[in-house]
Amino acid sequence: MLLAGGQGSRLYALTDKVAKPAVSFGAKYRIIDFVLSNCSYSGIDTVGVLTQYEPLLLNEYVGTGESWDLDRANGGVHILQPYHSKTGGAWYRGTANAIYQNRHFIKNFDCENVLILSGDHIYKMDYSKMLEEHEKSNADCTIAVIDVPKKEASRFGIMDYSKDKRILSFEEKPSKPRSNHASMGVYIFKKDVLLIELEADELNENSVNDFGKNIIPRMLATKKNLFAFEYDGYWKDVGTVGSLWEANMDLLSKKPLINLYDNNFKVFSKNSHMPPCFVADSAELDNSLLTAGCEIFGSVKNSIISEGVIIEEGAVVENSVIMCGSVIEKGARVEYAVVDEKTVIGANVEVLGDASEIKLVSG
Repeated sequence: MLLAGGQGSRLYALTDKVAKPAVSFGAKYRIIDFVLSNCSYSGIDTVGVLTQYEPLLLNEYVGTGESWDLDRANGGVHILQPYHSKTGGAWYRGTANAIYQNRHFIKNFDCENVLILSGDHIYKMDYSKMLEEHEKSNADCTIAVIDVPKKEASRFGIMDYSKDKRILSFEEKPSKPRSNHASMGVYIFKKDVLLIELEADELNENSVNDFGKNIIPRMLATKKNLFAFEYDGYWKDVGTVGSLWEANMDLLSKKPLINLYDNNFKVFSKNSHMPPCFVADSAELDNSLLTAGCEIFGSVKNSIISEGVIIEEGAVVENSVIMCGSVIEKGARVEYAVVDEKTVIGANVEVLGDASEIKLVSG
């Protein structure tokens, strides 16, 4: 069950018309590509994608799941949106309520466990290894955990656990974190336990219907078996313009922190059938990532250039992310910026940020 209905308000104009998981990333991808590719690599063949906020582009992009080898006669990708029935209906009120409203979808499948994911993180992970530990420990719920810098711990759900990885405490976004063990928002539940917990949560009038704030603390309080799965790879929550820029820049490091070119674990995206990238004789390129359909006539340094982008002669782009279909006109200068899709930076215009304050341009 893939939660993909978030607005992503901290990304400001980037999510005015698209859901956060549909935001462009890494020149040729959208954020949701990573978790869908993880599912494919992990051998998961049935995925419910829960959409809500500005779902049109996201629904169209995911389609039948063919691009990620998730189009199946039995199972495959299912787009799940809020709906009305004879007994009523409502928008998803929280992560737990979103799953609760789709409990009948879960019941339709003969499975023992349910994997719950967020569609707005950048990482590569084989979920089958987590499932193996989940079953070995006979856990009611297993939570993927990654250590984050202490100064950032208050942004996440933070837990303590014993040497055998049994979770002892969990607190959502604490003001004074006890540890730096952060939840990745990746959960595996026993199916029967999940359905019982969702029913109980729905009956609690004081609940905000959230896994981190309600479901997990309640399970700990009632002595359920919760275990941590330690993950030591690359994982990035791209919930702000700054963190989105940082994740893109991580692709340009001398030894990229996340490998997009591993043939044994590819990150797939929907093919847009763009022509090859064109680099003119006037172009100057240094340590940048380009993809199909872009045309480079100016100077590009340490930047991400997406599909259909045009960098005109005399334009300078440095330390920036230029999203699909944008144009940087002659004489313009863009530094330390994220330029939204289909945005035009006019001739001789300067957009100058720095590493501590990334500029966002949209329009």
